[in-house]
Amino acid sequence: MQQEAPTGAEALVVWIDQDLCTGDGICAQYAPEVFELDIDGLAYVKNAQDELLQDKGAATPVPLPLLTDVVDSAKECPGECIHVRRVSDSVEVYGPDAG
Repeated sequence: MQQEAPTGAEALVVWIDQDLCTGDGICAQYAPEVFELDIDGLAYVKNAQDELLQDKGAATPVPLPLLTDVVDSAKECPGECIHVRRVSDSVEVYGPDAG
């Protein structure tokens, strides 16, 4: 029997505050499909086309299969600069500003 995806799954986006990024690269190790270190030594999010989003505050959707990896990245980040928020109300659900 196949398991269905939960119908209440919330759409999430993730962004990185480069002002706080320490360049450790833990995020890129956990979820290389979502995070990448640039030549400046800082981490950035990538879009679905694998392009680095370098604008300040640029966010990208969190692919559901990678949610755990993205959340672990936010939890383990020494710079506490990874923010995951709901699309519906912009509330941060993982990261330094999560309630």
